Amino acid sequence: MDSAWNQIGGTVAAEFSDLTDLSDATRIVVRLLVAGMLGGILGWEREHAGKAAGVRTHMLVAMGAALFVLVSQQMGIEAPDMSRVVQGIVAGVGFLGAGTILKGSGEEKVHGLTTAAGIWLTAAIGTAAGLGLEATAVLSAVLAFAVLGALPLLQRVLTRRTGAPPDHSQ
Repeated sequence: MDSAWNQIGGTVAAEFSDLTDLSDATRIVVRLLVAGMLGGILGWEREHAGKAAGVRTHMLVAMGAALFVLVSQQMGIEAPDMSRVVQGIVAGVGFLGAGTILKGSGEEKVHGLTTAAGIWLTAAIGTAAGLGLEATAVLSAVLAFAVLGALPLLQRVLTRRTGAPPDHSQ
């Protein structure tokens, strides 16, 4: 019976052998945390604006995109072939974002485009973090947060000055 437990233990240990050392584990944790935190910040803004896709959705999209490229790197996929992984992320998240876009019957306005674009950009930010381009991911998230948070404020100020009707298509 002792031999069976040793075999089971050895099999379980082999199944968790993808992290060969502490630096690999640290790299994966950092990349996933950066992706999750940046996605969470963008999701917080969307949730604060009363949109359906909030913190958890954006965090999961960013971390999922990061994980897809991380696992591909661990499997030894070279940089030129990584484009296929990224294409799959873009297509998959595009489908997810399409589910947030609504056009009511008889209405001329389409709702959810900004949320869909935000989910798409969040996946790109997660992909950058997963590839080890954390500085690019952070800079992109800061710019996205500015677009989502600051531009509507600027639009309101300009609308008051010009008297134009506000754009509520977000």
